[in-house]
Amino acid sequence: MGVRQVSEEVEFPKGVTWKLEGGALKVKGPKGELTRAFVHPLVRLEADSGKLFIKAKDARKRDRALAGTWAAHIRNMGQGALKGHEYQMKIVYSHFPIKAGVQGSEFVVENFLGEQHPRKVPIRGATKVSVAGDKVTVFGPDLEEVSGTAANIEQGTRIRGFDPRVFQDGIYIVSKGE
Repeated sequence: MGVRQVSEEVEFPKGVTWKLEGGALKVKGPKGELTRAFVHPLVRLEADSGKLFIKAKDARKRDRALAGTWAAHIRNMGQGALKGHEYQMKIVYSHFPIKAGVQGSEFVVENFLGEQHPRKVPIRGATKVSVAGDKVTVFGPDLEEVSGTAANIEQGTRIRGFDPRVFQDGIYIVSKGE
């Protein structure tokens, strides 16, 4: 069995600049700036004549998979810096009207199932959350922070102690995209 080498080129959209410093990649665009460290003993990032490559020498199956994962993360960073990432959510209730809003760096849900105390969910990083009627929009340059915030909001209104087939109240992710 021969030595397997991986060399995958990652292209960035126009309008996005990037810089490789050690193992950290900085991506800058109109919607924001993202920095992420990519560290692994066998897989590395290399800049060559204005192009970014993910290289692995003596790559096993796991190392080739990691190179593909890094390429996807880097493409998401480029997309986020250029256009941003957006999740659409919907407030659903049939028993008690839910009041939701943003207070500082927290998303606050009041009157959920008639509860007296509001439920508070932290907003991650540079993510912005807006509420318009029964629609909640989660937007930001970093896909992991945006998706994590949306998941936290959804989990923050999880039903406990009631039959979920009857009490379908909550805030749910409706669409993921631009």
